[in-house]
Amino acid sequence: MTTIRTPRRRLAGVAAAILAVAAAGLATAHAEPDAGAAEPAACDGVLFDDFAYDSSSDPDIAARGWTVRTNAGGPGVPGAAWPAGNVSFPTVDGATSLQLRAATDGTGGGTSHAEFLHQRKFFEGTYAARVKFADAPVSGTDGDHLVETFFTITPLDAPLDPDYGEIDFEYLPNGGWGETGPIFYQTTWETYQNEPWIADNTHTSQRESFDGWHDLVFTVSGGHVKYYVDGTLVADHSGKYYPETPMSVNFNLWFIDTAAHAGGTSVYHQQVDYFMHSVGEVLSPAEVNARVAGYRADGTEHTDTVGTGGGECPTVGPTDPTDPPTTEEPTDPPTGGADCATAVDWAFGSVYTAGNTVVHERSANGDPGGPKSGDGEHLWRANWWTQGSEPGWTPQWTDLGSC
Repeated sequence: MTTIRTPRRRLAGVAAAILAVAAAGLATAHAEPDAGAAEPAACDGVLFDDFAYDSSSDPDIAARGWTVRTNAGGPGVPGAAWPAGNVSFPTVDGATSLQLRAATDGTGGGTSHAEFLHQRKFFEGTYAARVKFADAPVSGTDGDHLVETFFTITPLDAPLDPDYGEIDFEYLPNGGWGETGPIFYQTTWETYQNEPWIADNTHTSQRESFDGWHDLVFTVSGGHVKYYVDGTLVADHSGKYYPETPMSVNFNLWFIDTAAHAGGTSVYHQQVDYFMHSVGEVLSPAEVNARVAGYRADGTEHTDTVGTGGGECPTVGPTDPTDPPTTEEPTDPPTGGADCATAVDWAFGSVYTAGNTVVHERSANGDPGGPKSGDGEHLWRANWWTQGSEPGWTPQWTDLGSC
């Protein structure tokens, strides 16, 4: 795709960015690039996007490989919508930005999430975005279990798919997943399985507020995934967690559950100033800032010369379609047995902690108030503290078998 140059709308921001880069070079310590960084291949390139779009229906969005999600499903509150209107491009703090909106009234039908994602063509190199996290809603009561994100992901083709990959920045301003206060996760995944829930990942976290703008960078090279926040190295993950396949780039905003909702309708925003990816190249945070300042000084709002993601330029599908990942089906499916008789029925408003068991037939569409799946009642065990998360649709529960 050709490079697009147009007059910038924020010249003052360009000057400030250049000054910030100079300051970062003097004051910020950073790790040196990996000696084992991948050499650029023929399909290598760079993607830079300043999010200068008119609305979620701007035809340039699809033309440049982005998608505004509108399909139902996880993650998050069962029955929640993902409307295109929850993605917009306002001017925030003087800069045209991607804005994600999430709202809830405490019910599945009254909850909406947002997601903006790019094609699955990214692999080794440097990923960067300037993201504005929010600790409080723009309207309504505070305290909801919210996830504000920047991540890459490979689709899971089968339970415990070895080719699955995911690299996450996830900020929970009000806790959740058993946490009671703000926590910022950097998580790198090998794989997972939904039923029973198995998570094969490694993570690092900071239990403090990250309200406001932050420069987020992660590099994928030489067997290491390194995460940087505001120029500081905060995590280095390696070994089996290193990705093996091309990934898509995603920003989403969603509610874990409605357990902490205090009434009325609460609306939250997350904003993203820019996104940049350089294939097969390890850049320090200061070098990223310099590149971004250079694009803006040139009036470049968008450029994309990324091929299929670097390395061997793998295709979107499995490397060998004749030998897809497989899983062993148990000859005798587990059953809840006699424990079903002593377990209580699952209730949307009840609180459950790790080890609690319930009986429940999951819904057909992730809406506990909607039609049943037809699977019959199963026994479920809570993996951690949870409320308002339906068994069979969320990772908070492990399926112990039919009753």
